[in-house]
Amino acid sequence: MTALLEVEGLVKHFVAERSVFGWATAHVKAVDGVSFTVEAGRTLALVGESGCGKSTVSRLVLRLIEPDAGSVRFEGRDLGALDAEALRAFRRDAQIIFQDPYASLNPRMTVSQILTEPLALHDLVPPARRRERVEELLRLVGLEPRFARRYPHEFSGGQRQRIAIARALAVEPKLIICDEPVSALDVSIRSQILNLLRDLQERLKLAYIFVSHDLAVVKHIADRVAVMNLGTIVETADAEALFAAPRHPYSRALLSAIPVPKPRAKRSRIVLEGELPSALNPPAGCRFHTRCPYAIARCRSEDPQLLADATGHATACHRTAELPPPDSIVPSDGGFSPALEKLLAAFGSVAEGARGAGVDTVRPMPGAGA
Repeated sequence: MTALLEVEGLVKHFVAERSVFGWATAHVKAVDGVSFTVEAGRTLALVGESGCGKSTVSRLVLRLIEPDAGSVRFEGRDLGALDAEALRAFRRDAQIIFQDPYASLNPRMTVSQILTEPLALHDLVPPARRRERVEELLRLVGLEPRFARRYPHEFSGGQRQRIAIARALAVEPKLIICDEPVSALDVSIRSQILNLLRDLQERLKLAYIFVSHDLAVVKHIADRVAVMNLGTIVETADAEALFAAPRHPYSRALLSAIPVPKPRAKRSRIVLEGELPSALNPPAGCRFHTRCPYAIARCRSEDPQLLADATGHATACHRTAELPPPDSIVPSDGGFSPALEKLLAAFGSVAEGARGAGVDTVRPMPGAGA
């Protein structure tokens, strides 16, 4: 299948300090050589800890900020070579849903004005039909047309996010970047928004880049997952393969933190110890080696390459083949295996069983209160 979006070697460093003469003396290496592809109608999830560069990547893809190096190609076109007019036309094909529904909507505009603005900007619908199109968009995201006369402050967080989704859909895009779209919402509302996104993807054949730190959410929606650590991708695979058999030590630690929807189930969490590196001065070699129990001298001096096997499962780790199999790390019966005891001893801690609720499958209903 031909890739809709191709990202190659993307780099973005922000100036953190300047000298008295204005010269840059320190940089935050937010994104440092990120590459991935997104196919039409599929979802790629970017996951990792806060500050790993996920949101910066999403803004670089849309050219909301300019990269220092690398390329982004959409349907074969190099976005870096587009002039202002061509870039404006591209924005019809690619939209973004921001994390905070309270900050992403203009409080001085009604819902009708918010949804009409992109229609007028791209001249998609004649003025006489714009009211009808606004009503169609509201129904599409499960809201009643009468809400068009209201202002954002009159809605709940879930309703606001539905309005933000409707705004993204107004220009009929092919790609939508979802930047933590449910992290600010209650758990029950999250499931409705997630199911809405999946339903819209099936109906409209949309491609998503789903940015999140919540792996339980990612498991529910993603087709493919890229795990980021300190500005780089350390593992990428189909979602089913990555959740069944994570290969990178960092991916395994993240997956061990997913809550189990069984209050009495035993679950072992891998607690990372060691020095947390700074993006201002990332360590030489593998950027995870300061917290990795398997680090050797080579890890401290040589940066591992992201290498894929025949199945497309790629890992950036010098010792992938030497790690214990994932089945022995988190046994299916929830107990503790000898391999797990050894691994947790290396990490230095054993966490108690997690309690939590998994993502449910409640379908959004038209006119619902969320």
